[in-house]
Amino acid sequence: MPHPATIPPHKPEPPIGHSFTALQSVDSTNNYAMAQVHAGLARHGMAIFAREQYAGRGQRGRTWVAAPGDNITMSVVLEPHFLSLSQQFQLSAALSLAIHDFLQSFTLTPFYIKWPNDLYWGDRKAAGILIESILKGDKWAFAVAGIGININQNSFPPGLLHAVSLQQVTGRHFEPEALARQLCECLQARYVQLRQEGFEPILKEYNRVLFRAGQLATLRKDGREFQTTILGVSEAGRLLTGEEPETGFGFGDIQWVIS
Repeated sequence: MPHPATIPPHKPEPPIGHSFTALQSVDSTNNYAMAQVHAGLARHGMAIFAREQYAGRGQRGRTWVAAPGDNITMSVVLEPHFLSLSQQFQLSAALSLAIHDFLQSFTLTPFYIKWPNDLYWGDRKAAGILIESILKGDKWAFAVAGIGININQNSFPPGLLHAVSLQQVTGRHFEPEALARQLCECLQARYVQLRQEGFEPILKEYNRVLFRAGQLATLRKDGREFQTTILGVSEAGRLLTGEEPETGFGFGDIQWVIS
């Protein structure tokens, strides 16, 4: 065994966005990033940005619709080896908070995180995240986080009545690629915080900006709509509510009803 003095120091992982690929058009930045992972070409911190994404994917098999050239459609490759598979919500919460930091830097009017990882301004959706995992045995090898943020888009399809863009909120026009690079810095800051400080401060801030916290919200479960008070989110990622018989829900258990 080598003497401790001869063991090279741990090499720090590169920051998110250290490798930034800007594509003109792609079906899905997550698909592109996942292909890089499976080809052995991916490395922690790689970011793939597309000016046009024509087959973007959202949560629960939904599509993510974004006008070409107007928005951020980007995926980042992460190697969250310090987290176990049971701690996946911790990464989701940290990335959600990073996007909240990013959006909030442009305006004093508040944005909120709608559990589990959508960003809302009032009752209108500004951004969303789709995280896909690659496992190695029972370990978390890679996470590919797809991020969609409405930047300059001013009109949305009829099915997206509750969408909003950063331009609509601020009245300003932005350059999406430049903002995507800025977003990488926000993602890096929260990722490092999670790794170095643990989940407690992340969860505290997440709950501070939680959508409808302390308010009545309408949820749907098994086709039945009901109202309940949103209390917060647990360390395990369960949405906590105030009414019996159920006082907590896991991802996929319920749907929000936004009127």
